[in-house]
Amino acid sequence: MENINNVTEFVLLGLSQNKKVKNLCFLLFLFCYIAIWMGNLLIMISITCSQLIDQPMYFFLNNLALSDLCYTSTVTPKLVTDLLVESNMISYTNCMAQLFVMHFFGGIEVFILTGMAYDRYVAICKPLHYTVIMNRKRCYAIVIASCTGAFLHSFVQCLLTITLPFCGPNEIDHYFCDVYPLLKLACTDTYRVGILVVANSGMMGLVTFVVLVLSYLLILYTIKSYPAESRTKALSTCSSHITVVVLFFVPVLFIYIRPATTFPEDKVFALFYTIIAPMFNPLIYTLRNMEMKNTLRKVWCQKPCLIGRQIII
Repeated sequence: MENINNVTEFVLLGLSQNKKVKNLCFLLFLFCYIAIWMGNLLIMISITCSQLIDQPMYFFLNNLALSDLCYTSTVTPKLVTDLLVESNMISYTNCMAQLFVMHFFGGIEVFILTGMAYDRYVAICKPLHYTVIMNRKRCYAIVIASCTGAFLHSFVQCLLTITLPFCGPNEIDHYFCDVYPLLKLACTDTYRVGILVVANSGMMGLVTFVVLVLSYLLILYTIKSYPAESRTKALSTCSSHITVVVLFFVPVLFIYIRPATTFPEDKVFALFYTIIAPMFNPLIYTLRNMEMKNTLRKVWCQKPCLIGRQIII
């Protein structure tokens, strides 16, 4: 059967059609987007301008902050601007581009979180071999592998969607272009495509989440025999990672692990991994991490003071 598209643009229905709700959401998500940029830039600059960049954990955290910025920037700016207008249109090409880029950076985040879990596992369970195993070459290899895996995931996701015919209607009941809402609009049987989407997104998320949970359970089991001070430090670091993993993965699994269906709650759950998680990640990693807090003081407090003294002299 020939693939024919009569749809050249889609209408994003967004979070609400109520004017007052849209105005409130505009202020809320504008604040969230500014907070995301400030928080993640703060982490990136602090790590890059300090000796923390030489440590694998903070090298990965730096890359996670960058992927957070890129990931949320594929969705949030359009969401914020669409809240100010009546009709929220997006062209077919831009819709597919948004789908690809969003899943690409989302995939990078998933794999970077896995890399961070591996780093913590080696640091706590094999401390004597840590510097040998987690050398800079391996850190770069993990980041490159994360980008490659994310590209393959996103390419398959986009390929499955592009091959679908869209004849109308063209209203997407979401605030961004995603696979399941688009499958709902396709004028063909999407059962097989839906199974492939679950295999590509859902199973990838589930397998990664199970691996992360098992790695942290193994870490928690290992630190039982540690002295109280070392155990407290390890728990503090791991609790930050676990919080971020749960905040990101639980909403993702809720949406992508099930068959290709959509619910009204999907938009609320999507807010967690597109806006809320990138906004809270900097807070989680700084408030629970004494080393990060000390670095923030050194980079942002001592250096301005030294510059001020030099100017006075």
